[in-house]
Amino acid sequence: MTSFDPAESALVLGAFTIAGVVKGLAGFGLPTVTLGLLALIRPLPEAMALMIVPTLATNVWQALVGPALLPVLRRLWPFLAAAVLGTLAGAGILARSDAQFLSGLLGLLLVASALLALAGPQVPAPRTAQERWLSPAVGGAAGLLTGMTGSFLFPAAPYLAALKLPPQHFVQGFGIGALLATLALAAGMAGQGLLPRDLGLASLIGVAPAFLGMAVGTRLRRAMPDARFRTVIQAALGLVGLWLAFRTFG
Repeated sequence: MTSFDPAESALVLGAFTIAGVVKGLAGFGLPTVTLGLLALIRPLPEAMALMIVPTLATNVWQALVGPALLPVLRRLWPFLAAAVLGTLAGAGILARSDAQFLSGLLGLLLVASALLALAGPQVPAPRTAQERWLSPAVGGAAGLLTGMTGSFLFPAAPYLAALKLPPQHFVQGFGIGALLATLALAAGMAGQGLLPRDLGLASLIGVAPAFLGMAVGTRLRRAMPDARFRTVIQAALGLVGLWLAFRTFG
């Protein structure tokens, strides 16, 4: 039976609250922020198991609420299907890999994601012919990394941004992808014996703080300049990523 001391319990609740704030502000980032913080105190597979239920709960709402569901599915189904298959494959790799190494890999992904967001390069939108093969390729890569690290953020978010989707399409499309990838991750981890019942039940405690954080993030998004808050969040993600990478590879 997995147990948490009071300090660890406070960090778990705080991690989901902070991650919810980020998701409420930007529409993504709950698993990435949660894993970046929880991996400081727990092995990555345990951190991934803890974040599954809150991620599913928040992404169900993000994926299904809104007018863009059918248009997004028609355009992005190759990306989404490949993400599911990639996640199942990545979960198989997770079961046979060194969790400490994957924690370091997550750190490098966090750093890469933060640098990409802070640098703000303009990525040209792919042409229709390019999108036909790019969507499954990027979806598969995003799924593979999700299965190995629990984070669907990279390269999914930069690619969907490069498609120049309308804002609601972007938010809902990312939500659908994250939802399907998390379901595939849960199935893959359960099949590999990496999803103990006690951790699955423990992850329920993250649902309320995640939704609370989303509500706060939504209010912050309306009350302060979006660019300034995103800069702070991305810088924090980069610092956490550097710590995880240094702990593993330093």
